[in-house]
Amino acid sequence: MATKKGSRPRNAQHSPRAKRAVGEGRRVLEIEARALAALAQRLDGSFARAVEVIRGCRGKVAVTGMGKSGLVGRKIASTLASTGTQSFFLHPAEAMHGDLGMLGRADVVVALSNSGETEEIVRILPIIKRLGCPLVVITGGASSSLARAGDVVLDVSVDAEACPLGLAPTASTTAALGMGDALAMALLVDRGFKPEDFAVRHPGGSLGRQLFLKVEDLMHTGDALPRVAAGAPMREVIVQITAKRLGAAAVVDERSNLLGIVTDGDLRRAMERFPDVFGRTAGEVMTRNPKGVEPQMLAAEALRLLEQHQITVLLVHPPRHPRKLLGILHLHDLLRAGVA
Repeated sequence: MATKKGSRPRNAQHSPRAKRAVGEGRRVLEIEARALAALAQRLDGSFARAVEVIRGCRGKVAVTGMGKSGLVGRKIASTLASTGTQSFFLHPAEAMHGDLGMLGRADVVVALSNSGETEEIVRILPIIKRLGCPLVVITGGASSSLARAGDVVLDVSVDAEACPLGLAPTASTTAALGMGDALAMALLVDRGFKPEDFAVRHPGGSLGRQLFLKVEDLMHTGDALPRVAAGAPMREVIVQITAKRLGAAAVVDERSNLLGIVTDGDLRRAMERFPDVFGRTAGEVMTRNPKGVEPQMLAAEALRLLEQHQITVLLVHPPRHPRKLLGILHLHDLLRAGVA
């Protein structure tokens, strides 16, 4: 079958090249999966001691590593910091040019090196020892210089790299990364870290929005709040609903006390009930005793309320004063804010 220039044949995924690519990808993942499985079986008292050392840190945890180990170290430091363990990444080369000043006597150092002989790491070991910082070593070289200097040594050696040339760090970095995650999660459990604690460190994430965003942060107030008098003709109600684009209008008395609400749904039902719907008033069409919430309610709870009652808007009132109108909250406001 002829194909357009630059297009890919329909059976491209079955070509010898595609099959080789899939086979190679599967081989790599299987090697790395075996490396992690073997690592899990090797966990012993050294892992428990490493957790204890880090848990007892009175300062911060400084994670250090060079090259690919440094990239893994950055991720470990970030994971520790976001799960309750104060941590930062210390570049070993920069450490010799002033960054060792970031390290304090109350800190713990976690050093990563697959060989355990990385020059930049070995060079800062005397300073770490002089400061008296406990040293947790993550290495594949159990008899290396770094391992001999460590207070706790975590063996992340692998049988083989996934790289077919045996050169690019692959399975070894996966093992080191897995060990870092294991440490972070063991510490999280040990500390009794809760979702609320995680949210404090991730206020911009979905969990943070669910735990901290409140109705008052999203509700419409002032001129943006659609409201009409009970005696307002339906034409005026429709103008308010259309202008404010919230699909509803609050109905209030002369003192601005809440009487009810007219929604798009109320309009449709009114058209079925009243042939002369435009001759009716807001008070005749409105839903009395509409669902209301307080401004301090979590946005996530408001969303659950909307879903429970299968409605799209909530009127907002002060605590213990359900007839005083403060604002209106629409389902779309919650969805736009990422509360789901």
